[in-house]
Amino acid sequence: MGPDLTDKRWIVAKGILFAVLALLAGSLQLLADLPLWQETGLLLICIWASCRFYYFLFHCLGAYVDPGLKSAGVMDLLGKLRKK
Repeated sequence: MGPDLTDKRWIVAKGILFAVLALLAGSLQLLADLPLWQETGLLLICIWASCRFYYFLFHCLGAYVDPGLKSAGVMDLLGKLRKK
């Protein structure tokens, strides 16, 4: 196993990439006319990436990027990020 990711900019970039992956997989799953097994795969990728992004928002941001950033939900977090 490699070294831990410690640079705050890369942690944020990784979280944003999870969001992009979830949106891309979800969009392709809905818009593309694909066989069932490919749609199922895209749905699983969308769910996995969404869960990772949620974990990033509520654990990684508070634990590794900004320890003072605690939030009560997505809207509270977006408000705090907008103020910073």
